[in-house]
Amino acid sequence: MNKHEILQFISKRKTAFIGSVNEQGFPVIRAMLAPRKIEGNTIYFTTNTSSKKIKQFTENNKASVYFYRRGLIKYQGVCILGEMEVCTDQPTKDMIWRKGDTMYYKLGPTDPDYCVLKFSCKTAQYYCDLKHETIDF
Repeated sequence: MNKHEILQFISKRKTAFIGSVNEQGFPVIRAMLAPRKIEGNTIYFTTNTSSKKIKQFTENNKASVYFYRRGLIKYQGVCILGEMEVCTDQPTKDMIWRKGDTMYYKLGPTDPDYCVLKFSCKTAQYYCDLKHETIDF
């Protein structure tokens, strides 16, 4: 699998699992909604500014994102390692905003509890049929 195929694979997933490092140095994994945008080596997510992961990514930007597909016979998974940036600037928030987001962020795209996570992919580990492949981004 190459970089383009990895990005195609993740663009079809409805859930992502994001890993951060907490204050004690332990990994923390969370389920997230699908990425909002994939552009080159960058994956964008939305989240609450008040969530614990924001503090964790601010203190340590090392991150992982995991996607999978479980078929009847075949299981595919990809773990991407990289760096997470917390974006609170209005142009980035406006770029990712969707009309239905007011369900989570009542004040709209200027809501102070709305921010964007910008994940820069460095390397990926793809798994399928008992085989692993490493892909550099």
